Amino acid sequence: MSTVETAETNIYSRRESEVRSYCRSFPVSFSKAQGATLTDADGNTYIDFLAGCSSLNYGHNDPDMKAALLDHIQRDGIAHALDMHTEEKAAFLETFEHLILKPRGMDHRVMMTGPTGTNAVEAAIKLARKVTGRKNVVAFTNGFHGMTLGALALTGNRGKRAGGGGVSLPDVTHLPYENSMGDDVDTLELADTLLSNPSSGIEPPAAFIVELVQGEGGLNAASCEWVQGIARLAKQHGALLIVDDIQAGMGRTGSFFSFDHMGVEPDMVTLAKSLSGFGLPFACTLVRPEHDIWKPAEHNGTFRGNTHAFVTAKVALEKFWSDDTLRNQIALKSQVLEERLHNIAARIEGARIKGRGMMRGVDVGSGELADRICAECFRRGLIIETSGAHDEVVKVLAPLTIPMEEFRAGLDILDQSVETLLPFNVAAE
Repeated sequence: MSTVETAETNIYSRRESEVRSYCRSFPVSFSKAQGATLTDADGNTYIDFLAGCSSLNYGHNDPDMKAALLDHIQRDGIAHALDMHTEEKAAFLETFEHLILKPRGMDHRVMMTGPTGTNAVEAAIKLARKVTGRKNVVAFTNGFHGMTLGALALTGNRGKRAGGGGVSLPDVTHLPYENSMGDDVDTLELADTLLSNPSSGIEPPAAFIVELVQGEGGLNAASCEWVQGIARLAKQHGALLIVDDIQAGMGRTGSFFSFDHMGVEPDMVTLAKSLSGFGLPFACTLVRPEHDIWKPAEHNGTFRGNTHAFVTAKVALEKFWSDDTLRNQIALKSQVLEERLHNIAARIEGARIKGRGMMRGVDVGSGELADRICAECFRRGLIIETSGAHDEVVKVLAPLTIPMEEFRAGLDILDQSVETLLPFNVAAE
């Protein structure tokens, strides 16, 4: 597999910003993608366990979504409509209402935001502050919510916060996530004590924002009891509950929302990544109707609502969420993934598996080892990345629709890569 810079690829080092990142881990030029397989310009194939960082839960170029999108384009369907009415938007909203909201008894409004997850987060915290008249927002250690300044203030990672250029990132209190201080510390009790004490220095919050599985933070998964406790705290302290389901939603943890079956109904839910189903930019914020107090155009954006994404998102909902077929497949693959990761973790001193559903990985205890494992996987034909405060977790984000044979083949590569690097692990100790 070629990793040498050529006349065709040196345009990136010559002209593209130094901020580029994923291409440094996978230094080839990709030319084709189908399902869970990527092909580079030299014809080499790779199994994709990154899936656009969970933006491709249904794989690359799903044929039904592609056919619907091509038909829309070929008949001169609307490409850009600001927030005007279109047949495609109406069809998406009706399908989302029928298949996702009504079965869960959710009466949330759908607020079309800018096209990425951070736009959905910005809208949510802005609205929470408007509703409550408060400024402070409670976020959690290891949380990641985006890179624009409001969302960045919620994000815990020091390296990402450094991208703010040294400006203040105010009006956020970071409290410890479940088990982040060890098994002996009840972080719910700690949060309640701090918020209930008028001398703690913590301002009454407008909202709590939380990921139920922390994607970039190392696959920390909250228990049902902890999530219910956070919901109670938010209500008790007059704050709104925002669930960031940008990476953990759309089936990644086993059902459409990560909070399904947890007995909570968030005031707001942020969605993006796999919402379009096809990898197209599309984000929204779900808002309980009593909180939808915006005035017209009080929050807007030129690309709020992507008509092409409405087309593919409708197909994705109908194809994958009209019955339990995908849910059952996720459950089966999740079991296979858990078993294989347990076998891998058992061979690495101190390693443990983390996450939930098809959002799982192995904490190998060392960012250096995790990077080496991912590099070895890439050399063998597997695209996989790390997460965590020290990049210590090897994270599996395979498409939910990946064929089982290909899924097992990718896990074989991960297993072989770990086996190859075990001498390094021993030496590092």
